[in-house]
Amino acid sequence: MSSKRRNPQPLTKARLEELALAYVARFATTQAKLRSYLQRKLRERGWEDDGAPELDDLVGRYAQRGFVDDASWARMKAGSLLRRGYGARRVGEALQVAGVDHDIAQDIRPGELEQRRAALVLARRRRFGPFAIQVPDMAKREKQIAAMMRAGHRLDIARQIVDADDPDAVEDWVESVSGEDSCA
Repeated sequence: MSSKRRNPQPLTKARLEELALAYVARFATTQAKLRSYLQRKLRERGWEDDGAPELDDLVGRYAQRGFVDDASWARMKAGSLLRRGYGARRVGEALQVAGVDHDIAQDIRPGELEQRRAALVLARRRRFGPFAIQVPDMAKREKQIAAMMRAGHRLDIARQIVDADDPDAVEDWVESVSGEDSCA
């Protein structure tokens, strides 16, 4: 068996299309992430055809056909992060890094109920506030609030959960948000 590495051939319009199709078939992605992937492949392999590659046209075609859907990807990513206990700020940052349009990110932004539920998930998992094994001293309490804020939660939500004494009372507080204040 030869240990020689095969030199990748420079890309053509057809090869670029194949790469893009393979990428969207394998990964749920955004238009910006697809464009970035294709740009990286062009840098690595070069371009063989005449003229410049038309990445914007290719990405636009894939979006129009539904192969790439930024709004669906954003809903999926936001839901995943919220279920893992991350707050609205971290969700927004993740969508921004992925190149999701600001208007889509605003539509996806979690409502008060989702934010409280995500904070509760984090508090349970990390044993903060009423879920702690022993009552935290002031320094430990501040560290728990700081950890919740790093996870993207608002200060008022972090304090409400960390300062609580009773897990049932916290759960009631979380669910006390009216349905109209929440976002789907």
